Amino acid sequence: MKHLAIIPGDGIGKEVIDVGMEVLDAVSEISSFDYDGELFDIGSERYLGTGELLTDEDISSLKKKDAIYFGAIGDPRVKPGILEQGILLKMRAVFDQYINLRPVTSWFPLVPLKREVPFDIHFLRENTEDFYMGAGGTFGGSRKNACVKVRREMYDLEMELKTKSSNNDDFAFEIGLLSRKGITRFADYAFNYAKSRGESDITLVDKANVCTHIYGLQRTIFEEKAEEYGMGLKFMFVDAMAMAMIVRPETFGTVAVPNLFGDILTDLGAQIQGGLGMGGSGNINPKGVSMFEPIHGSAPDIAGQKKANPIAAVLAAQMLLENQGYPEEGMMLHKSVRYCLDNGLTTPDLGGKLTTDEVGKAVCRYILNQKT
Repeated sequence: MKHLAIIPGDGIGKEVIDVGMEVLDAVSEISSFDYDGELFDIGSERYLGTGELLTDEDISSLKKKDAIYFGAIGDPRVKPGILEQGILLKMRAVFDQYINLRPVTSWFPLVPLKREVPFDIHFLRENTEDFYMGAGGTFGGSRKNACVKVRREMYDLEMELKTKSSNNDDFAFEIGLLSRKGITRFADYAFNYAKSRGESDITLVDKANVCTHIYGLQRTIFEEKAEEYGMGLKFMFVDAMAMAMIVRPETFGTVAVPNLFGDILTDLGAQIQGGLGMGGSGNINPKGVSMFEPIHGSAPDIAGQKKANPIAAVLAAQMLLENQGYPEEGMMLHKSVRYCLDNGLTTPDLGGKLTTDEVGKAVCRYILNQKT
C-alpha cells in the first residue's frame, strides 16, 4: 500500500488531478498497485482566507507520505511569486527534491516541428540551487548603502556600478549559488540515470562563457565525474541548446541543466513535443519524498470549463508509478496516452473535441481493457 499526498492546488490543477486519480484507480484495479490518497488544501484559496502557504503542520504530514501528486499553483488575485516561492519552491527545498526530471518525447503527429525524426530527451534539472534560491532584493540610496546591502562578495559589482550611475539610484539583485555538494550529487544522479538508459554520455548545459565562476565549478566537477564513471561529457551553452532543440532534438539523450536554464529549456521542450499539456515532471529526492506534477500552470482563464488537457497529469502519474517501483504500470499509462493521440481522443488544444473528463475516461477504458 502506497500512501500518497494529493495537492490539486489552483485553477485547472483540480481538474487534471481528478483525472489523474481516476487513472490511478483504474491501474490499481488491474494490477498489484494499491494506494490511499490524502487530500491537502494547499493553494491560493487557503492563502487568501488565512494567509497560510506551506505550514509546519503540512510539512509534518507530507513527510509521512511515500510521494506527492501535485496539480498547479497560481492565482491572478495573488502577487506573482508569493505562491510559487511560499509553496512550490519551499516544498522542493524542504524535501530536498534536488532533481527535476522532465522527459521531452516526440508525440507524433502532434509535434509542431516539420522533421519527423523521433526524439526522447530526458532533462535533469538541478532543483534546489542556482538562481531559484530566493536570495535577492531591491534597494535605493547611495552606493555606500548598496555596498553594505550586497555585502563584501558584491564589492566588484559595486565598483562597476560606480562608473555607470549616479550616487542616488535604485538597484535590484539576484544571487545564484551552486555548492560542491549540490553539484556532486547532481552529477552522480545524471551519470547513473544516463547509464540506466543505456547511454554512454550526457550533455551539460550552462552559460560558462559569461557566468564563469558559478558554472566553471559545475564544469570541473562534471568532468571529474565523467572520468569516474567512464562516460562522455558534452557541453552546450544554453542559447545554442535552445537553437539545437529546434533543428536536431534527436541528437540529445540525457541532458543536465542548472535550475534557471532548465526551467526555460523544458518549457521549450514541452512546445516541441505538442504543448504544455503534454509535459509531466518529477521533483525527486532519491532517498526521500518525491513530488510529481504536470509542468503547466493553473491556467485561470480556462479553469472550470473542462478544456484543460489532462495528459500531462497522466504522464506525471506515470512517473510517480515508476518512482514507486511500478514500471510496468507506468508504461501502461504511457501506452494509454499513445492510444488516445492515435485515435484523436484529445482536448481542443490538440485539435480534438473531448472535455478533460472525457479524455480521462478514454485513458481509463484503455487501461481497464488490459485486464486479463
